[in-house]
Amino acid sequence: MTPTTTLKPRVLVVDDEEVIRLVLQESLSSEGYHVVAAADAVEALEVAAKESFSVILSDNHMPRMQGLEFLARVRDFQPLASRILITGVVDLETVLSAINRGELYRFVIKPWVREELMATVRNAVQRHDLLLENQKLLFETRQLNTSLSRVNAELESQVRRELEQNRNLDELNKALSTNLQRSVSLCLHTLETFYPTLGSRARQVAEICRKMADAVELSVADRTTLEIAAQLHDIGLLGTPRELIKRWHRHSASLNDVELGLIRHHPLLGEEMVQFIHQLGQVGKVIRAHHENYDGSGYPDRLKGDEIPWLSRLLAVALAYVEAQKPGDEALLAVKRLAGTRLDPEAVRLFHRCFSGQMVSRGQREVMLSELAPGMTLARAVYAANGLLLIPEGQSLSRLYIDKLVSHHRVNSIKQTLQVYC
Repeated sequence: MTPTTTLKPRVLVVDDEEVIRLVLQESLSSEGYHVVAAADAVEALEVAAKESFSVILSDNHMPRMQGLEFLARVRDFQPLASRILITGVVDLETVLSAINRGELYRFVIKPWVREELMATVRNAVQRHDLLLENQKLLFETRQLNTSLSRVNAELESQVRRELEQNRNLDELNKALSTNLQRSVSLCLHTLETFYPTLGSRARQVAEICRKMADAVELSVADRTTLEIAAQLHDIGLLGTPRELIKRWHRHSASLNDVELGLIRHHPLLGEEMVQFIHQLGQVGKVIRAHHENYDGSGYPDRLKGDEIPWLSRLLAVALAYVEAQKPGDEALLAVKRLAGTRLDPEAVRLFHRCFSGQMVSRGQREVMLSELAPGMTLARAVYAANGLLLIPEGQSLSRLYIDKLVSHHRVNSIKQTLQVYC
């Protein structure tokens, strides 16, 4: 048998001082890396345009071009390479800004400790390998989407032929609905096979979303969108290592930046993966936003408040309840505590109305903020988050009072349940 060979990780070293270049070359080569050296940034750009590297290590202060500028420009040639800046003078604000923009992976201060530098390079290589693997998974996912789109196109062609033959729109709608459900069921089955916990959670979340859809009397289109999004909200995790998903569920704080980035990419992948059926366009938008937080701290787009699609806000409440993994009343309380931060208080009120065991006095009913109408009478006073009385119990609501509550809610979320007399 011919023995298999593993390619050495390639590292590009850029420094205008020959002594430092030689030291870095010797140190990295002794650790098993294939090292290419360049005397300045301009020469390094020419090399990077022709050869691929796992890590690019550059000094900052060099003639003709500074290291920061070089690393920003080399990203066009080497988007997956981990870029490390070596500098003797630290302008921390500039360096951190470059890291946040994705121009740098890490920076090392001169004089460096050899062990720390080698550890940084090892981590940088691992990051590059993870990104490379993720790119491969994305490519395979797109290929799958292409194949599924081709199959879907064939199905649509078959449907068109049936339409021409039968001219029966009712039968056509039933056929489309059946095909859609089969596709969704296939995706959900694939998710369950890949990671059973994800499938189990998806079914629980979908059931809760159905109950909320009943309570708010969603349109048929919105109900279908919400139910399918609930079933497929984690479809973007297909291809993510199972051990990483397990750690995310049990010990999310243990994830490093690269691992957390892979996890936080799954709403985008989920949106892309459901596009293989054109009827799921709205479903993809709901999936993309289901990890956005009401206070703007979520991902992937850091949407805030009403910027988040309403159906995504409902889905987020159902998901929070399932993730709480506590007995009924405790889980309800856990969800209520998230109102105004992770969750939309209005969506929490709807959820609370559907699932709370709290007794409402006879002749009263719970309502959402959006359901308040002139002529209603408050059965319970409404307070601001700081305890300030906004509207007293027994007050008959006019349009002015309702607008006051809505305006206050936009600035400081009203989290309590709202009750009016029937």
